[in-house]
Amino acid sequence: MQLSDIVARLDETLATDEFADVDASANGLQVGPDEKPVEKVAFAVDAAEATIDAALDADADLLVVHHGLVWGGLDRLTGRDFDRIEPLLRGDLALYVSHLPLDGHQELGNAAGVADHLGLADTEPFGSLGPIHIGQAGSFESPKTTDGIRTALDELDGSAGTTVLDFGPDELSSVGVVTGSGVDWLDEAIDRGVDALVTGEGKQKAYHEAREAGISVFLAGHYATETFGVRSLRDLADEWGLETEYVSHPTGL
Repeated sequence: MQLSDIVARLDETLATDEFADVDASANGLQVGPDEKPVEKVAFAVDAAEATIDAALDADADLLVVHHGLVWGGLDRLTGRDFDRIEPLLRGDLALYVSHLPLDGHQELGNAAGVADHLGLADTEPFGSLGPIHIGQAGSFESPKTTDGIRTALDELDGSAGTTVLDFGPDELSSVGVVTGSGVDWLDEAIDRGVDALVTGEGKQKAYHEAREAGISVFLAGHYATETFGVRSLRDLADEWGLETEYVSHPTGL
């Protein structure tokens, strides 16, 4: 399959253009020619020396990631930027990135994957960012305990253990999910009246805000909450007849 066909399919599926004004990431094809044949695609959460090297070792023609290399412009190709991009060029490895589009996709996205893993039903968009959403909210058919949710989150790929700000009710019936660094949507969770917010990592002020509002917050790890999207895209690529490989490189964060 040609690279341009893959990029077009991914951009359309993920509605990449809709996120252009709200995402600092340069989503879409970040490194690569306008056209080249692609037989094998590698998928990883992060674009870094380790994952790029692994993709090259796997003889991939394209690496698809959630966290790319360009955030708000690239003025100079030196230092760390050069060390990461040079192997892509030397190895003829293209790089496709989907940040917020892959967080918020209501079927393939990271939040949707976490919601499905937890068994949430009646899901709907959550985590508003201008006109779009980057998360998902839903409810349990039967209320869950804090320990039950923590245990489920600890099962995520790359989990280093879930930290809980346990200030909500003893039994939790509804949850909002914004993966990665999503604790800034705590106010929306409070306004929506959900019992808990599930995200990746927290901030100091979230402790007091959650305590004062009587809502629980689960910090399950930035990496661990964001493996779902790229693995969903891998499934798509498999359906398209491409050879694929998933590069696991947990950060513990």
